[in-house]
Amino acid sequence: MNQTIRGALALVVSVIGIHTLYEVLIRPGALIAQQAVEAGNTEALRSIFIILKDFEQEACLILMLWATYLVVEKILEITKTNFLFDVDFCKDTAMTPAGIKDLVGELEKLKPSVKLSPLVRVLRASLRRFLVSNDVHSASEVVESEVAALVAKNEAGNSMIRYLIWAVPSIGFIGTVRGIGEALAKADEALAGNISGMTSSLGVAFNSTLVALFISIFLMFLLHQLQRLQDDLAVSVNAYLQEKVLDRLSAPGVS
Repeated sequence: MNQTIRGALALVVSVIGIHTLYEVLIRPGALIAQQAVEAGNTEALRSIFIILKDFEQEACLILMLWATYLVVEKILEITKTNFLFDVDFCKDTAMTPAGIKDLVGELEKLKPSVKLSPLVRVLRASLRRFLVSNDVHSASEVVESEVAALVAKNEAGNSMIRYLIWAVPSIGFIGTVRGIGEALAKADEALAGNISGMTSSLGVAFNSTLVALFISIFLMFLLHQLQRLQDDLAVSVNAYLQEKVLDRLSAPGVS
């Protein structure tokens, strides 16, 4: 299934799942907690249901679930091909034009999930350049350019995740503005002695900010873990090609 379609389906599932959770559990729980507050139990104000009950927090949780899926999918995509670094594709290959040509043909026959992996793609590209130019330096340049392209591709692929991490605190700030605006609108009631409406509105402002910040911290942690794996992948590909391919191609007698 196309990655874009999978991402869209993940968003739909996130919306349905989180909204169902709110309708079945969180908002009914918040109503019960609010009734407890009105009955004099101020401890209920710290109920997790009251903290999460507003629409801004719901939107933040939806984006959190979607962003988590996008990060986990990329992490799994990297880790599922890590075993390839333990495979020496050139071990039994004679480093001659005929032998290298046979190796490229064998790489082309690998199953798609392996053939399209970054390591195999860069390996095929470097061997093809060597076959054309018969020059190790040219093959080395291909490795450098392919690894740089891999890094750029990873950076571009993370753009949606970065946008979601930016959007979460922005939505939290919208809740802050909305809550403060509602509180100011109820200033007359507070001056008359009824501060419950103002405190409730201020609760909306502070709770939305609190939830958004916690989610942002969590998502930033996931993004940093993903970027670490992506950087390690680029370094590992470059090291593999240098050790297993370029060093052998530059050995005396190879032509």
